[in-house]
Amino acid sequence: MELGGDGSCSALIASKRNVGRVRRMPVDVVCAILKRGETVMIARRPEGKKLGGLWEFPGGKVEPGEASADALCREFKEELGCDVRITRSLPPCQHTYDWGSIQLIPFECELAESSAEPHAHEHSELAWVTLEELSSYNMAPADLPVVEMLRS
Repeated sequence: MELGGDGSCSALIASKRNVGRVRRMPVDVVCAILKRGETVMIARRPEGKKLGGLWEFPGGKVEPGEASADALCREFKEELGCDVRITRSLPPCQHTYDWGSIQLIPFECELAESSAEPHAHEHSELAWVTLEELSSYNMAPADLPVVEMLRS
């Protein structure tokens, strides 16, 4: 194991299959399955950003020392201008992209009673869709296991 610049073992892991290549630990990312009746909200990533044009369950990175649930509430306030109430947590799933790995931490949510409607501040578009309609949207690869969890 190789030490990170700060001397910590947890900062970096050396890959035994690719000697000399170093991979970072997965980044914790929260996402919400925001429900309204029989629909869930998905958001389209803006062109020009990583995974631009793909749809996702909205959320974002967990800051160091931040609880996952707090990160989700913060991200929704910042990116969608609304408040959510978490109703259930789902098992995390890991996905590796060419540029790095994430651990996606999904939560089922609903809009808080006094919340404003979500607005796309960071996304190019929002859509309320049924679980059946999800298959017609080009979802980000990390979100696909969450779609499967919802269908099971």
